[in-house]
Amino acid sequence: MNLISPFKGLRPAPGRAAEVIAPPYDVLNSAEAREQAAGKPWSFLHISKPEIDLPEDTDPYSAAVYAKAAENLARTIEAGLLVRDEQPCYYAYRLIMNGHSQTGLVAGASVADYDTNRIRKHEFTRPVKEDDRVRQIDAVNAQTGPVLLAYPNAPAVDAILAAAAQAEPALDVTADDGIQHTLWVIDEADSITQLTAAFNAMHALYIADGHHRSAAASRIAKMRNNQQGSDYFLSVIFPAHEMKIFDYNRVIKDLNGLDPTQFLAAIEEHFALEPSAMPVKPDAPGVFGMYMDKQWFKLTLNPELMPNDDPVARLDVSRLARYLIEPILGISDPRRDDRIDFVGGIRGLAGLEKRVDSGEMAVAFSLYATSMQDLMAVADNNDVMPPKSTWFEPKLADGVVSYLLD
Repeated sequence: MNLISPFKGLRPAPGRAAEVIAPPYDVLNSAEAREQAAGKPWSFLHISKPEIDLPEDTDPYSAAVYAKAAENLARTIEAGLLVRDEQPCYYAYRLIMNGHSQTGLVAGASVADYDTNRIRKHEFTRPVKEDDRVRQIDAVNAQTGPVLLAYPNAPAVDAILAAAAQAEPALDVTADDGIQHTLWVIDEADSITQLTAAFNAMHALYIADGHHRSAAASRIAKMRNNQQGSDYFLSVIFPAHEMKIFDYNRVIKDLNGLDPTQFLAAIEEHFALEPSAMPVKPDAPGVFGMYMDKQWFKLTLNPELMPNDDPVARLDVSRLARYLIEPILGISDPRRDDRIDFVGGIRGLAGLEKRVDSGEMAVAFSLYATSMQDLMAVADNNDVMPPKSTWFEPKLADGVVSYLLD
């Protein structure tokens, strides 16, 4: 079986993409999705967040929600807003945000290779979220949320995608958040053959975002006895060197019974601590910013405490947890402890200040962003990252291309 496969994509009809594409289902809550979809009858949110078309007190995991998703997808296809390609294709997909550009390949990714870890993971999944994706995929008979993957250095693939992007795009839309989404159809037989062969030669692909979607696809394949259509899952695969990971920062509700003086003294056991007149955005591994009582501090971990042999231990999210958040603030399970929360770096340092200045949180930490090399090292070692280690931007849009399971 090939690592990737072309497929008959379901995508917006010419000129209709601006009415259809929407933010990923998992970056909006139900209220935000309802607000964004107001006055937009063909927004993909009616398919990916169908509870917005039901009473506000509807359980988002109820059977009625999944049935509504199937109804809304069928309605959108019947109205001609979404059209399926007649022949299997690959697609080049470019994202541009604030001058940063990355171009990847939309393809079916092999469930079998996911199951054998050739498509590599770096996170645990939560059963409730995985169950939700299984029920949604099964109800609509389609994968509508792409898994974000990375491929290692492959100049031949980069060249094919660059050549494809010289043609007239099938879709070119700037979304409400300012991110430009451009799609090109790759339907020429030689290019399809070359891309398939190039990916077959790769030792691995890496999940960047979409662990629940890929795990759900694997479960669907088993439910359907790996019948054709269920044996691949919707993915967008970017070259690792083009992908951008933002910092994923931490805010804590209290100082674990310590007063500020005691807290600072405890930190100095493992960190060099210096006040800063400016917000601290770390510029190197082992450097952290801390905001408390309207004051920023720069924290630098003692060099002898920075291991380089263990791919998980050398992550800054691990270092901060091991030497500060767990021993001083008493948080040992960040997945379940409600005293800690996480703020994506896209919100900037002002987002941290806001959470602390409001009194909601007592202290905030800014981190140096995890690198793609670190992510791939963890995955290659069959390890798992701490929760909320990576925040990828720009985000893929839902509705650009969907994968029907028949």
